[in-house]
Amino acid sequence: IGDELHHSGWNACSSCHGDASTSRRFLILPSLLSGRVYVVDTAKDPRAPALHKVVQAEDIAEKTGLGFPHTSHCLATGDIMISCLGDKEGNAAGNGFLLLDSEFNVKGRWEKPGHSPLFGYDFWYQPRHKTMISSSWGAPAAFRTGFDLQHVQDGLYGRHLHVYDWPGGELKQTLDLGSTGLLPLEVRFLHDPSKDTGYVGCALTSNMVRFFKTADGSWSHEVAISIEPLKVRNWMLPEMPGLITDFVISLDDRYLYLVNWLHGDIRQYNIEDPAKPVLAGQVYVGGLLQKGSDVVYVTDDDKEEQYAVPQVKGHRLRGGPQMIQLSLDGKRV
Repeated sequence: IGDELHHSGWNACSSCHGDASTSRRFLILPSLLSGRVYVVDTAKDPRAPALHKVVQAEDIAEKTGLGFPHTSHCLATGDIMISCLGDKEGNAAGNGFLLLDSEFNVKGRWEKPGHSPLFGYDFWYQPRHKTMISSSWGAPAAFRTGFDLQHVQDGLYGRHLHVYDWPGGELKQTLDLGSTGLLPLEVRFLHDPSKDTGYVGCALTSNMVRFFKTADGSWSHEVAISIEPLKVRNWMLPEMPGLITDFVISLDDRYLYLVNWLHGDIRQYNIEDPAKPVLAGQVYVGGLLQKGSDVVYVTDDDKEEQYAVPQVKGHRLRGGPQMIQLSLDGKRV
């Protein structure tokens, strides 16, 4: 009770496939609010996954000062790295990156002392460019009580990307995304390890921001996709953002898929030119603007409209699309 699981990870990278010395056996479940990290054995009996170990919040806090664990990634060293969004009291200033060893013992913090980001959330690394980039959601003291728009005005939510030396842990650069980049959440590099570009989804302003390396070796950013808010009635605000909560890039780096949690649609963009994504497909699978909802969007000629959402095996899709995965062949999302 009170754990609140958000993201999950594995003990071994997919790049270890075929390596007899390691296996993707243990599922890593950081608990955002309780601060625990659960380790689940999925290999002994795949139909009945069993709890293997619990890393207690008290142990994490005592050895690192960190709390509110969120995103988990396995490293080539065998360690597991988890972004933590604050200290145990919920202050954003205390956030950083937790390291667990291959036996799931608390090893310490990844970033160098004094190199913690302003806020934390997701992260991803591109070793050939010796770079890790993390994003910034908000202060746990704010989001654990429910989202309040005033907290954004109060500076309790983020709008920055943090560029680190990899694997050294030195914070090299902070990119201020400004008013177009509020609440940058998921971070994805292109899969091609030689590429020096990627994207971050900015939830509140519903923009996909592309980040890239410049000629002098520093990093820059630009808005690549912008989802316009819709004029609505019967909702808490007169305009509704799409609220991009997740996105995924196909393994061949041809397509980017994003979800608009509130509007209810999943979009497919061709990103063969990463700087100029082109909308290639769109389907509505839920959200607040579906037919039968009290909420309607208002067209430019003042007509009230809603979106048709298909049923799945006779069941109405009542929620909004949130986290997505893409099959390896790119045919199913």
